[in-house]
Amino acid sequence: MANHLEGRVIVITGAGSGFGRLVAQKTAARGARIVASDVDRAGLDETVASLEAEGGEAIGVIADVTDRAAMHALAQAALDRFGAIDVILNNAGVMPLAFFTDHAAAAEAWDRCIDINLKGVLNGICAVHDAMLEQGRGHVVNVSSIYGNGPVPGAAVYGATKAAVRFISEALRQESQGRIKVTTIRPTGVPGTNLSSGMINPTALTGVLGAGADAFMEKIGKVFGEDPPAHLTDVDGIEYFALAPELLADQIVYAIDQPWGVSISDVTVRASGDGYML
Repeated sequence: MANHLEGRVIVITGAGSGFGRLVAQKTAARGARIVASDVDRAGLDETVASLEAEGGEAIGVIADVTDRAAMHALAQAALDRFGAIDVILNNAGVMPLAFFTDHAAAAEAWDRCIDINLKGVLNGICAVHDAMLEQGRGHVVNVSSIYGNGPVPGAAVYGATKAAVRFISEALRQESQGRIKVTTIRPTGVPGTNLSSGMINPTALTGVLGAGADAFMEKIGKVFGEDPPAHLTDVDGIEYFALAPELLADQIVYAIDQPWGVSISDVTVRASGDGYML
């Protein structure tokens, strides 16, 4: 099969861990040149070191996605080093699930969620937009969520930011047809990441599970217990329950690894038996 990643310059936010690091590693292994960005210096250095250890070409740039000037500086660093920006993956995000009754405890986390999940994506788009138009092509990949599909209890603010990512992405796609490709990634829950550590009220997770909340919690306990059952953990089994981070990363890579004339505009990635209602 053709490799469309060879030589492409990919800017990745939130690359110091999680999906961002995995996508950086997988695309670098296919010959992409990586501009990895994060606010976590230690994590970012670890990502870049892992890419270089495998012969990849990469630079790390500290940048806060909520800082418009920092994001433009990130884009300029990519242009200075590689002369182009082919793809940006706006991946950085937080998930402070909480009910409105938690508003006092959640207020600062909600502000940060809006700044990172919504403004951060907008800042990333605007930082690369003009360069992509000038070079005649580009690809913007934005990470939304199934939570952006509709409102549920416990996810008002988080879901609103992810719905906003969908709106921004679709508007950009309509404005940029034939010049910039746009992909929206909507993951289901991926329990193997540390995203859930940002939850203000862990019981807010039940909003997206509905009547299946108790069954979900029971399965989670089994999957991450001492003796995980094969029917829930075998990726080739139809009951596969908890999507592994690397499997989501594979689908993001697939969306990027396309000829310039093919745009995969909207991708929802689930474990086939995950139990989420959205």
